[in-house]
Amino acid sequence: MTDSNKLLLMIATVVAGWLFYQLSPVLMPFFLSALLAYLADPIVDKLEAKKLSRTLSVSIVFAVLFLVALLLLLVILPLLSAQIGALFKRLPDYLSVFQSTVVPWLNSIGLPVDSFDINTLKQALTKYWSEVGQIAGGVFSYITGSGVAVLQWLANLILVPVVTFYLLRDWDLIIARFRELLPRRHATKFIELTLECDDMLAAFIRGQLMVMFALSTIYTIGLAMIGLELSLLVGIIAGVVSFVPYLGLIVGIGLAGLAAFFQFHEWLPIVMVVVVFGVAQVVEGVVLTPRFVGERIGLHPVAVIFSVLAGGQLFGFAGVLLALPAAAVIMVLLRYAHRRYLTSQIYS
Repeated sequence: MTDSNKLLLMIATVVAGWLFYQLSPVLMPFFLSALLAYLADPIVDKLEAKKLSRTLSVSIVFAVLFLVALLLLLVILPLLSAQIGALFKRLPDYLSVFQSTVVPWLNSIGLPVDSFDINTLKQALTKYWSEVGQIAGGVFSYITGSGVAVLQWLANLILVPVVTFYLLRDWDLIIARFRELLPRRHATKFIELTLECDDMLAAFIRGQLMVMFALSTIYTIGLAMIGLELSLLVGIIAGVVSFVPYLGLIVGIGLAGLAAFFQFHEWLPIVMVVVVFGVAQVVEGVVLTPRFVGERIGLHPVAVIFSVLAGGQLFGFAGVLLALPAAAVIMVLLRYAHRRYLTSQIYS
């Protein structure tokens, strides 16, 4: 590559980065649509293999995705909101139970409890809850009073399904056109690496989403059988954070154990909580992870934890969400670099 070509490539990269930054608010619906299309494309390909047309296959998958989203909006979200509201309303009662049971026990075993000022904490929580209600009302008033905000929200609500449908219908064509633009000298190697990255990302994203959904369901059903009032809230939280090894287990047992203790004031429900999460952990290790994820991602648990922490430190919540997919792609590139190094003159 000549110096002029390198300069042009650098200028193009800077301009593309600047445009991406300037258009980031507009690009978010398109990014979400592309992600949905990427996740649903293998299902469409399987339907095409059964002699269905691409448009009909996309319509079927799109209808299923729409029904799932509608189910979440009409059923899951109201139940989840009700449990969150009940949790905040009962926090003062939970603190009273904590003061009457846990604090004396901590005092009996010699731990300092002078720093626990339950009354002050209860007043702060009550004040915080009232402020949250006022803020929520103010935000709702602003949204309903701002025509621009309402129009933007409605535009995104309509834009994401429409863009997802067309991207999903033409996904294979877009990929083929993109490959045609690759320099012929490096096209074969680049396509090989992208396919390997695709296998890795598919193993993680699609597989891990299935594992998270299955674990959330198992946790919720198991905790509901115990009689825990916050079973849906705790089950979803534990299932969502389960993409980090053992984090879902630790968070789930901690939250569900506290909720069970404050609700029943007994130790037996806490033991049942441990049993529920123990059974779910066995099912995950024996059935879910081998079935949906397998060993293709090849990331050590320590590397997973480091990736999540590093992503959160560098880019916040978005970094946490993108840490493991980025780590999977980096792992593919490192393996390629390792193979090139073993065949290089430096190694030999």
